[in-house]
Amino acid sequence: MAGGRRLERTSGRGAEKAAQNRAADGRVAHLAGTAAEASVARHYERRCRSVVHRRWRGAAGEIDLIACDGDGFVFVEVKCARSLEAAALRLGRRQMDRIIAAACEFLGTQPGGMLASMRFDLALVDGRGEVRIIENAFGEA
Repeated sequence: MAGGRRLERTSGRGAEKAAQNRAADGRVAHLAGTAAEASVARHYERRCRSVVHRRWRGAAGEIDLIACDGDGFVFVEVKCARSLEAAALRLGRRQMDRIIAAACEFLGTQPGGMLASMRFDLALVDGRGEVRIIENAFGEA
């Protein structure tokens, strides 16, 4: 007993079940994120912006979507949650900095390099599938 309460250990079966539940939750989250990204990609394509990369990965990190906007690029971070407000709260400064670094890495592979115009959008998707785009969400990057 510790502090007057009895300590209980998780049995092997309980721990195994908890691990299975976490894995299932991870699969659901992954599928929800993939569906949200596909929905956002369709949103951009309906607005005559071609999505040139999905889940582009470089040494600095991953960018959910990269779309062409004329001669420039739009780097899109997709966040989904039960509500649009909750989705918006899932983007922090450290993640923005990582996305900016990855975008610079991506631009280094392009003919125009860092001279290409760019912006960073935040795409929010709620539990009903509603999409809201916040253009230039990172402000002055």
